[in-house]
Amino acid sequence: MSQRSGRPRFLHVHCRFPDGMAAERDSILMRAFGNKVEHVVVTADQGSPSKVAGIGGSISVTYPTDFPPIRGLPLPGRLSRLARAMQPFDLVLTHGRDALDAAMAHTLFKDAMDLPPLVHHEIGDAALEGGMAATWYRRFAFGKAAGLVVSSERIEEAALVAWQQPLGRVKHIPPGVPVCKFAFRPANDSLPGLIKRKGECWLGWTGPLDGTADIASLVAICAALPENWHLVVVGEGPERDKVAQEADRRGINHRVHLPGKIIEMSQILGLFDIFALASHSERAGLDAVRGMAAGLPLAAFDNGSLGQMVAEENRPFLAAHKDVETLQTVVERLAKDSDLRHSIGKANREKALADYDEERMVATYRRLYSSAMRRDDW
Repeated sequence: MSQRSGRPRFLHVHCRFPDGMAAERDSILMRAFGNKVEHVVVTADQGSPSKVAGIGGSISVTYPTDFPPIRGLPLPGRLSRLARAMQPFDLVLTHGRDALDAAMAHTLFKDAMDLPPLVHHEIGDAALEGGMAATWYRRFAFGKAAGLVVSSERIEEAALVAWQQPLGRVKHIPPGVPVCKFAFRPANDSLPGLIKRKGECWLGWTGPLDGTADIASLVAICAALPENWHLVVVGEGPERDKVAQEADRRGINHRVHLPGKIIEMSQILGLFDIFALASHSERAGLDAVRGMAAGLPLAAFDNGSLGQMVAEENRPFLAAHKDVETLQTVVERLAKDSDLRHSIGKANREKALADYDEERMVATYRRLYSSAMRRDDW
């Protein structure tokens, strides 16, 4: 592809936007790149993506509705239409398994259509699902990719071994958050309609209430804790009423709080005493990093990658996937020992500062994208 002048145009291919870990990461990068890049976002669900908070003004982001379907049978005609739609761009950024057909189209038609470079991103352990069919598809789909970004060591191993990608193509870039924003202690009334009172301790959880997390088990765990322990569930979704009903059933509705969705997690996470991760979704990694940045101990289901992410001191407090009994045991142990909570939280924050700072993540992506386009004038 001949290099064009002017600010580069990025095509982002997502499952959905702006929800999801990949979309949140992209939103951070858009804000960091500012007006130096034009962004076009297409989604696999063919819906109308909602605009991202904080993106506007001089930052150019458009959401076309006439882009070829991202999902469908990988037939030559459909893949060629996908490839042709990439031609006006300087860089194509595909995300997750729903964008694999776009990556395959790029590999098949890159040379014939003089397509721009493509960087694929696999974030979350869903990348490891699908069996041999998905493995073989990825082997071929990434054949002409300029880069393959993975968010964990487990996915990196899969990329190098199962997907047989060359070492130079695979880039391990962990999630990043503005660690400095999580350093301060929020005011006790930072959550709408809820005040943390003297002597209270909070077991906290954040995320969408959409069935991807076992919140009912957290309610049961809270019921077994001393009376001064409360469960704070920050988020919205169709499962909200079920959580409230479970709290009623166990007679602890006065200790289970549902304050709704909060946009800026740095303003409330510091109120938690233990950060619970009972999610089975890709969000677990990003939520873990936020909790670490806030200096919290994590009691979590280990999705396979969390053990590599948290500080060594926190690893004994991870339970196997869906092992509620062990999760309850580690929560109870943390609840009994404030010094232990503090020491683990301190170790987690130090690791977040060292490995998961947002500025470092942005700089790494900027270098990768510049290298793929072979230009650094942006």
